[in-house]
Amino acid sequence: MLSALLIARAIESGEFTPAQAVDLCAANIAELEGAVGAFTTLDLEGLRKAAAEPRLKDMPLRGLPVAHKDIVDTADLPTEYGSPIYARHRPKVDASLVALVRRAGGTLIGKTVTTEFAHSDPGRTRNPRNLAHTPGGSSSGSAAGVAAGFFPIATGTQTGGSVIRPASFCGVTGYKPSYRLLPTVGIKCVSWHLDTAGLFAATVGDVAFAAAAISDRDLRVDGRIPASPRIGVLREQPWAPASDDMRAALDNAARLASAANARVRDIALPPVLASAFRAHSVIHAYEAARALASEYERAGDKLAKGIRELIEQGFATSAEAYDDARRTASQARRALSDLMSDIDVILSPSAPGAAPKGLTSTGSSTFNRLWTLMGTPCVNVPGLADLGGLPLGMQVTGRFGSDRATLEAALFVEAAIAPKG
Repeated sequence: MLSALLIARAIESGEFTPAQAVDLCAANIAELEGAVGAFTTLDLEGLRKAAAEPRLKDMPLRGLPVAHKDIVDTADLPTEYGSPIYARHRPKVDASLVALVRRAGGTLIGKTVTTEFAHSDPGRTRNPRNLAHTPGGSSSGSAAGVAAGFFPIATGTQTGGSVIRPASFCGVTGYKPSYRLLPTVGIKCVSWHLDTAGLFAATVGDVAFAAAAISDRDLRVDGRIPASPRIGVLREQPWAPASDDMRAALDNAARLASAANARVRDIALPPVLASAFRAHSVIHAYEAARALASEYERAGDKLAKGIRELIEQGFATSAEAYDDARRTASQARRALSDLMSDIDVILSPSAPGAAPKGLTSTGSSTFNRLWTLMGTPCVNVPGLADLGGLPLGMQVTGRFGSDRATLEAALFVEAAIAPKG
């Protein structure tokens, strides 16, 4: 993997140039992209031209290559939303997130594979950790590309678990900020109360650096020793249990965090949060049906099975059921605030287990949906693995709006589980 922080520091000091960063990416792409398939569009020529701009080395992102999930509008490259309906579609302007990346000095390397309309129908991307396994979704290409060293930073989106889960499967850091911390204007809407823009990078420090540069917020955590957090460990959850390997990994992470002087205790979720977990699916389907109504009416026969069924489920959902789900979500946010009154973050698995074998599914988002609905910041912390060597990610979840503290706690967990010596 390529560290955004290390490359940016080398460019800042004059030891490296943005053009040399492009060369690193290009070499890894030449070696592995044929097998991984992370890109829908790759623009190395445009990237090299952009990297030659002298002022980039003085901008926050130092000219680093950034890949954008192909659900995010780009004026310079096609944006197809993973759907044949939008083949060769070229937006007139960039999404706000892309514009902010450019303003911070990031350069566009290409667009990455997404499932159709960021739902569940898999694309062609394979997991660089083991090509026989899924990279997860829907931000498949962004997570896989960071893992393969194709780019140091990538954007993604999460409506269910589409940042944290693929980050876990591919062994990279994924950051889903608090709801609306990063703008979603110009990102294809699926669910306006759930869609959240996020980022991928190699480490917690890298993703915090990128988030700080793009959002112009004090989010960086590099160069500082994080305070010992108060961690609530969520072992029993109101959804399907984790695999034995993932449960052992959670136990190990909690033990190592405690040994590093974190204050660690087990927690249980109030019943209303279990109800909110179920409410997520109602809100997701209802809003997806309305966000994608025109696509369904005009070209429903071209839609993949998963997204078509989601839309039909949404049209079969009553407004009363949707309103009730929204009320449940509001009640759950208040209960979650009470639960976290004496802890800083919740530690839980990022996924049920390691990446499933095969490319017919992107895996389950059950371990992420509640936190997406709650709007809380979440970070996948890589570093652990199952007996076969596949990554197992730890999900660090903070209070809404406490993104800096959540990133600091994630940095603490990352250091605690890192191999010593």
